[in-house]
Amino acid sequence: MTARLAQIWRHPVKGHGAEALGAVTLEPGRPLPWDREWAVAHDAARTDGTDWAPCANFSRGAKAPELMAIMARLDEAAETVTLSHPARPDLTFSPDREAAAFLDWVAPLMPADRAAPVRIVRVPGRGMTDTDFPSVSILGLSSLRALSDAVGRPLDPRRFRGNFWVEGLAPWEEFDWIGRRLRLGAAEVEICERIGRCMATTVNPETGKRDTDTLGVLDSHWGHTDLGVYAKVVAGGRVALDDRVELL
Repeated sequence: MTARLAQIWRHPVKGHGAEALGAVTLEPGRPLPWDREWAVAHDAARTDGTDWAPCANFSRGAKAPELMAIMARLDEAAETVTLSHPARPDLTFSPDREAAAFLDWVAPLMPADRAAPVRIVRVPGRGMTDTDFPSVSILGLSSLRALSDAVGRPLDPRRFRGNFWVEGLAPWEEFDWIGRRLRLGAAEVEICERIGRCMATTVNPETGKRDTDTLGVLDSHWGHTDLGVYAKVVAGGRVALDDRVELL
C-alpha cells in the first residue's frame, strides 16, 4: 500500500475549533503538537485538571452542536488562540490567562440544558486526547467518500476532528492496520484501535446544526459506527502534506 497525506489538522482547544496545517513534527509517545492542548471543563466535570480525563468531563460538539462551527488559529510563540464562529465576533485570548474572556464568548453557543463551561484545563505535554494514551488520529478520505455517498451529500472532514487524512486507500482499508506500523512522512506510528464516533459527526461545521444521521448510516450500511484509527507515535519526524504514507 502506498498513499499520500492529503490534510493535517489540529484542535488547540479540545472541542472548540479546527486549524489546518501544512506540516508538523511528531515526537515519540506524544500527541500531535498543540492538539487538544487545552480543554474546557464544565460544571459537572469530575476532574481537577491535573491529569488526563475522559471527554465526558469537557464541553464538546456531541453535546453542544454550535461548537462544531468554530475555527481556530494558534500563535505558538504567544500561546494565544484566535477563535471564529459565524455567529460570534473573533476572539483572540490566552487560554492560560484569559479564560474569563473565552467563557463570555462561548456562552451564547452553549445549549441551556447542558452543563456550562467553567474553566480551561491544561496538562502540558499530554494533550487531552479522546484516548487514555497520547494518540494521533489517521483517517481515509475514501472511507469518508463512501459515507458521503451513502448519506447522499459530501461530508466535511471537520465533522470527524481528525489529525491526518490520507488519500489513496480503499474504503475502510485503515481498519486492517490495527497492530501494524505505518510510516507517515519521516515519522513512524503504531496503529492501535478504530475510532468510535459520536453525535458530533452529525453536525455541519459550516452551520453548527445537526443535519446528517452519520451514525445511523454507518450502522445500517457497515454494521459499525467507526471511522478512522488511533495511533501511537513510535518514531518522531517531520510530516508534511503530500508525504508518502506506507504500511510497514
